[in-house]
Parts: sequence; C-alpha cells; structure tokens
Amino acid sequence: MSEVCRFAPSTTGPAHLGTLAAALLCWLDARSRGARLVLRLEDLDPDRCRPEFARSIEEDLAWLGLDFDERVEQHARRAHHEAAMDRLEALGALYPCAATREEVRAIGRRAPDGGWAYDNRARGRALPPGGWRASVEPIRARLPDGVFRPVDEGGLDLSQEPALAMGDPVVRRRDGAFSYQLAVVVDDGAAGVTRVVRGRDIAASTATQAALQALLGLPAPVYRHHLLLLEERGGKLAKTHGAARGAALARSAPALCGALACCVGLRDRPEPCTPAELLEEFVWSRVATEDRVVSWSGAGLEVRAAQEGRRALGPVG
Repeated sequence: MSEVCRFAPSTTGPAHLGTLAAALLCWLDARSRGARLVLRLEDLDPDRCRPEFARSIEEDLAWLGLDFDERVEQHARRAHHEAAMDRLEALGALYPCAATREEVRAIGRRAPDGGWAYDNRARGRALPPGGWRASVEPIRARLPDGVFRPVDEGGLDLSQEPALAMGDPVVRRRDGAFSYQLAVVVDDGAAGVTRVVRGRDIAASTATQAALQALLGLPAPVYRHHLLLLEERGGKLAKTHGAARGAALARSAPALCGALACCVGLRDRPEPCTPAELLEEFVWSRVATEDRVVSWSGAGLEVRAAQEGRRALGPVG
C-alpha cells in the first residue's frame, strides 16, 4: 500500500458525533483507496488529555466498526519532537517569546482561523545559553516568508502567507509541552502520511504546517477538508458535543452509522448500515459540502444545512 492516511483525534474528551463523522469519512477514504490507515491519539496537552478519554474514543471507533492498521500515542513520540526542535534550532529558526494570549489579542489583528495573529515582534530575541531546552518561556518557530499553497483535493483554497496571516507559531509551550503545529508535522512525516482527511475547521492552519514541513525538509501530504457537524446555541454555531454513546440515538452501531451517513450526505435516509456497506458505494462527490446543523429533539436527531434557516433535512435515529 503506497498511500498512508491517518485519523488523529484529540484525547481532551469523549468522542462526539463530529468525531465519529470525521472518523467515518477518513476510514471510507482510506479503505476505498487501499491505503494504510493510522490511528494517532493526540495526547500532548498535560492539562486536558486523559487516558480514559483515549480509551473511550478507541472503544467508540471499534464499536462503530472502524478498524486501523496502526495505533500511535503521540506523547510516546517526544524524542522525535525534541529532534525536530534541535533541527529548527540548528537552522536559527527558534526564539523565546513571553507574549500572553491577552497581549497577542491586544495587537488587534484577526487571523484566518478566527483567532488573533501574532506580529512576530520577538523575532530578534536569541535563545538563552543551553538553547531551547533551557528556556523558561514559550518557544516560537520563525516561518519562512512568502506564500504557501498546500493542495486541497476538494478545491478549497489553502493559499496563505502564514508568517504574516497567522504569525510565527508556538512550538513549545511554557509548561514544556510541544504544540499541535509542531507535533502534527513531525508525526505525519514519520508515518509517511500522504493524505490528510479532516474537518475544515483546521484548514486555516494548513499553510503554517506546510511552512514547518518546508523548514524540516518533510514532504507535504495532499489534504481534503470536509464539512463540519455543528450545533446551534443562542445563534452561535459550535462543534457538536456530547459523548457518542450517551446520545439517545446510539441504540446500536448500525443505527448510529446510518445517522452519520445521513448527516454527511452519503444517504438520504438514516437507515441502519455498517461502514463496510457504505464503502461499497463511497465517492466524495456524494458527501455534502455545506456544514450541517445537528440538534436533538423528541423525534430524534434533526439535520439541516447551516445556511438554510430552520428547514430540517429530517429526523435521524
């Protein structure tokens, strides 16, 4: 198998409907292409990640009928992340930066991901004697200037000048944990990942990852960013939350699989099915492109396109 895909959930909470929809689409993409599929449990955050969440996510994925060819715990790869930091230090690309979230926000420049862009004001600072390991401050990586154009198979324009649009990313936090942006690039490179299928809430970070790949001499995978399942709270949309098995619709794995297939547009009706049955007819052209709002009512799970008022696509479950 020449192609390698990965599903990389964060272990900061139990699986929710959005987690399982993303896992299903990633699994269908990989299996339809005969690609190797890696499950990478992203567990670097010492404050939020918990082993019980990792176990719960794995159990839910298996219960739904999704299998993987390899399992990786990201925290076990610390030596590889340290080696990448050493490489960046040798390139002169690391510098300490004590700016807090509040100070970055005060700069007042919005980033493409909806957050706040850092203006790289500490770029001229040198690492302390002893290098990045001796720093008590967060460490940022100086990105190459210029526009990066990662490839999105679905046609999404990922072009961006990340050093300007987002600012140099933190690669090691104040508490010593390595950042998502560094770890995801290093781990994708080590696993030989050629395809990344994920929700488009991460799309704005792709150019930053491409810049880090360029710095570290790593190949760039092809990306496909898909729709999100959202919930409506007081007019504001956020990723659907709640444990998968705690939802009333999860009476059986086929029922939930059918509900997810309907949510993402693979099926018109939420009839029970298995991932293997969906695989027989899977093509990306059948997957909805618009985000969908999911809400629970007494009749079941109601789904509607995010831009279509309150028109329900039908009760699910």
